[in-house]
Amino acid sequence: MSEEISVIEEFETEGADNKKGPRGKKGGGAPAPKKKAPGTGTELEERVVAVNRVAKVVKGGRRFSFSALMIVGDKKGKVGYGLGKAKEVPEAIRKATQEAYKNMITVPLDNGTIPHEIMGEFDAGKILFKPAANGTGVKAAGACRSILELAGVNNILTKSLRGNNPHNVVKATFKALRELRSVEAIAKARDKDVKGLRAKN
Repeated sequence: MSEEISVIEEFETEGADNKKGPRGKKGGGAPAPKKKAPGTGTELEERVVAVNRVAKVVKGGRRFSFSALMIVGDKKGKVGYGLGKAKEVPEAIRKATQEAYKNMITVPLDNGTIPHEIMGEFDAGKILFKPAANGTGVKAAGACRSILELAGVNNILTKSLRGNNPHNVVKATFKALRELRSVEAIAKARDKDVKGLRAKN
């Protein structure tokens, strides 16, 4: 909650002075207190990915509004994202969190990593994901790292091939995670044994 309070104080100070400040606040995604998902007993962790301030010029001055991009996940294969807009930062974060709860997806994990290599692309964002051995860690940065950590991925290699806009990065990452298929699902589709599909070291 300390990160959210500092973000709120920063934007409120800028709004009081009526001076044009930075267009957006990008966060690395510091851990927030865990909350239970509505209607379930599962504890979810929330992270703020980005908070942007938008100024609308009208007669007599400027009117400010805020948009927040949030990630929620249980670190056990479920993760979601949401975008919220409001005239105050706390309300924008609340709306984004509610939207993230509605957009939860299940990520197939294989011993703490992803089952296979995959490419995620959305608009200008393009990211390559590769499975990694135990002990590698999460080789990713920014919004992509937050998503993978909250999804429960412990070992993975990523490479951003294009774009650094957090919104495009988030959507490219989720597009890739949605297209992942578990070994069991592929084996069932091919009518083969799971052992025959796994790569031999």
